[in-house]
Amino acid sequence: MKPSDAATDTGTGIANDPRSTVTRRRGLATIAALVAGGAVTLTACGGDKSSDSGSSGASAKASESAAAAAAKDTSDANITITPGDNKTNASIQTSGQVTVTGGTLVSVAMTTDAGTKVAGTMTSDKTGWKPDAQLDRSTKYKVVATAEDSKKRESVANATFTTVSPGNSFIGYFNPDNGTTVGVGMPVSFNFDKAITNKKAVEQAITVTTSTGQEVVGHWFSATRLDFRPEEYWTAYSTVTVKIALDGVEGASGVFGVQSKTVSFKIGRKQVSTADDNTKTMTVVRDGKTIRTIPVSLGAAPNTTYNGIMVMSEKYKKTRMNSQTVGLGKAYDIKDVPHAIRLTNSGTFVHGNYWRPTSVFGHTDTSHGCVGLHDTKGGNDTSTPAYWFYNNSLLGDVVVVKNSPDKTVSPDNGYSDWNLSWADWKAGSAL
Repeated sequence: MKPSDAATDTGTGIANDPRSTVTRRRGLATIAALVAGGAVTLTACGGDKSSDSGSSGASAKASESAAAAAAKDTSDANITITPGDNKTNASIQTSGQVTVTGGTLVSVAMTTDAGTKVAGTMTSDKTGWKPDAQLDRSTKYKVVATAEDSKKRESVANATFTTVSPGNSFIGYFNPDNGTTVGVGMPVSFNFDKAITNKKAVEQAITVTTSTGQEVVGHWFSATRLDFRPEEYWTAYSTVTVKIALDGVEGASGVFGVQSKTVSFKIGRKQVSTADDNTKTMTVVRDGKTIRTIPVSLGAAPNTTYNGIMVMSEKYKKTRMNSQTVGLGKAYDIKDVPHAIRLTNSGTFVHGNYWRPTSVFGHTDTSHGCVGLHDTKGGNDTSTPAYWFYNNSLLGDVVVVKNSPDKTVSPDNGYSDWNLSWADWKAGSAL
């Protein structure tokens, strides 16, 4: 028979057999019911068609009933474990955290691969749990959490993950420390333990704000050093807040940050001291008023003192100064230099000097590049200029040297950031 003839065939062909039509519909209905019930069994031939249809219908109903019963026994509590199962390079800050919706947590157990238990705390509403401390790097952890819904139906979830390794992570060591009070010249400075190639992502992850609304911009001195400062010195008596969101930030290919914290520090009074090599004096100005003028002895040729703006970075009541550490051979080795305040990484200090006669201060340059102030051996004489200056100075206070025959100090030598113009400073930002 031709296909076009099938619709008009009035003989005994299957196309017009009513029994054939009914059987096909029942078969389709039966298959649909079985698919809905989650199991389908097809036979090629044999058996009574009406009997097979009834049996299939019963199986479908039984399957539907079983599915409904299983649904009733399923807990509504949905547990999430961060970062998930079988994850690597996991955060040491946020990994291991557990949350639940549609129920409350009953218990959470977290252990290292070696079996060491990790202490954690559950939220008061029992919908969250997290470790009490930062996790270790290069460590495999397992978390097992149990929760229940309002009908006391239980749900269990577990996850195993491995935290990021030291080789695949970087840390930014920063200054100033949280809670400190510093002078108006102290920049926010980060030194990273690995070279950063994705500078934009790293700089974006660090936000520096002030209570007075000063604009603060970052500047990259190298692949490992990033400083932040405003155009002018920090406003006296203000607060600076640094939000560090480096956790998970890819600073270089396959190397991720691990830090997530917020720190803040106070800015003290504005104190700027200016050492003038023409007058051999240092004028100390605090909050716009001159509070003392001190006779000094600066660097003598060929070891003159840098010009420019320098910032106090370290203070020592007594320290050893050896010329070999700054490339000056065996010129000196003084084991007990009193009241020493570092200005540059290369070795410029403001410090007490007891080995020169009092007459040189204010008249003659005698140092190897430092700013020398009269002092006594041991530094215990409270009447000396060095004693007073040391005890009236904060880390972050500014010292300006002018009229020295030397060059201007490099901006990255210590915290000499302020020697860059605002335009040049902003040009060093990756944003």
